[in-house]
Amino acid sequence: MAMNRRSRQGRTAHAIGIAAEDAACAALTADGWTILARRLRTEAGEVDAVAEKDGLLAIIEVKCRPSLAQAATALTARQRVRLIGACDLILARNPGWGRNGVRFDAIMVDPAGRVRRIADAFRMGDPPD
Repeated sequence: MAMNRRSRQGRTAHAIGIAAEDAACAALTADGWTILARRLRTEAGEVDAVAEKDGLLAIIEVKCRPSLAQAATALTARQRVRLIGACDLILARNPGWGRNGVRFDAIMVDPAGRVRRIADAFRMGDPPD
């Protein structure tokens, strides 16, 4: 019984995550970004989205929480390390990407579908939390 409930909660969380990623990518596209990849798996971990605009590559982490403020604080030091490692692998496999630079963006989505982006949310040399 508990396993069935846990499985149902997992499916629900997965569907919410996909919907948040859809909303984030739609907002990026509306802002002129080209989505190069979604749910990109690397040996370092998965990247929610990779987007490009005018040669600038954005590695995107999407967070969906009950409020935009809660989502904005949900990016952990461990996740930042994962994104940096994944970025190294992505750039090695796609040498033409990011010719005008690379940044890490966080996109927050709330249950109402409101989307906010923190451009350049962190940098490689930033100290961990």
